Amino acid sequence: MTTDRQDHEAPVLAPVPLIYGAFVLGLTTAIAFRIIIILQHVAPMWVRPVWYFAVVGNLVFFYYRYRIAEKRKRAVDEHGLIGRIEGDTSFSPDERDALVYLLRSIKRSPENFNYLIISAFSIAAIGIDLALVLF
Repeated sequence: MTTDRQDHEAPVLAPVPLIYGAFVLGLTTAIAFRIIIILQHVAPMWVRPVWYFAVVGNLVFFYYRYRIAEKRKRAVDEHGLIGRIEGDTSFSPDERDALVYLLRSIKRSPENFNYLIISAFSIAAIGIDLALVLF
């Protein structure tokens, strides 16, 4: 579906501190998950706090990634970008094919569902752990 550009605002990039903050959060939670196996042997009392940091941090990180994936898909749809590029003659055929490939891969990627599934399992893991500890 092709629409006029005036119908929708152009998407805006997240602020640089948010982008790098999400990167650091994702990296530190990934490291935290891998450190847990070591902590079991050298400092078992830190396993649960590190695990909670990793799970909650991942929940925040994947929610951020989910919003980005949805925003990209919405931008492709709302602005009719695939159709516009396919019909544009200012690009060479190779450039046009490359752009259409990028946009179609954004639309077809199930990454947003991956983020939702990871988030659901994170919430379930926290709930199960709390239930086991509290009851």
